[in-house]
Amino acid sequence: MLNRVILIGRLTRDPELRYTPAGVAVTQFTLAVDRPFTSQGGEREADFIPVVTWRQLAETCANYLRKGRLAAVEGRIQVRNYENNEGKRVYVTEVIADNVRFLESANRDNNGGGGGQPMREEPSYGGGGRANNNNNSRSNNNQDPFSDDGKPIDISDDDLPF
Repeated sequence: MLNRVILIGRLTRDPELRYTPAGVAVTQFTLAVDRPFTSQGGEREADFIPVVTWRQLAETCANYLRKGRLAAVEGRIQVRNYENNEGKRVYVTEVIADNVRFLESANRDNNGGGGGQPMREEPSYGGGGRANNNNNSRSNNNQDPFSDDGKPIDISDDDLPF
């Protein structure tokens, strides 16, 4: 059996951080996920999916995610139920996330200029997780990594995935 879900969408509101009586952090937020088609009227529709995170992930989401930010959520679907004040059984379907990726920079808002444009880091092709400290002629991170097309690449067999 398998219960796995991956979603990419935008937060509809800031995450709500709470703590259980035992002191465990829990955060709830809703992700708006666009449907891959338009309605008959030509409008784009979305599903609004409740997401729950626990412990350290909950605190991280509460600290860094904000309304409107793009995020990827990986987890499982859970259905729970409870009895409300009128004695009626209420069912809740939500995603219990075990991994959340922040897909936009935290500097997306107008923090120091940028005219409201998202702040993005350009990809670094230096490899090895270093901050581009390799002393070769490629000091520009924006340069095409395939510009030496046709020249041999120095790579060991240990680095190949097969």
